[in-house]
Amino acid sequence: MSLEAYQRTQKTTERPRETEYRLFAEVTRALLDASKAGHDDLPALIKAVDWNRRMWSTLANDCSTDDNQLPKETRASIISLSMWVSRYSSSVMREKADISPLIDINRTIMQGLDGA
Repeated sequence: MSLEAYQRTQKTTERPRETEYRLFAEVTRALLDASKAGHDDLPALIKAVDWNRRMWSTLANDCSTDDNQLPKETRASIISLSMWVSRYSSSVMREKADISPLIDINRTIMQGLDGA
């Protein structure tokens, strides 16, 4: 089976929660890889942190629409987390802050996605 066919099949059989979990896993893996090299490999760090920030921004944008069916409190929490991720990501890239809190937040979300 070609990669393209596999990806099509995966998209049609995967539940939204599974897709979200997989995305968080991929982004978190990139953050973990970047954390191993630290600020010595700044391009890899910036790429991973930016991918994470863009993911959270997309989640926040989705939560801000009226079509989103999550409870308002959950949506507000996701938007708040997204804002924190954005601010903290700048600290990681500019001020050499520790990347671990970004990884920890993602892992916590993954646990919630996996447990429900």
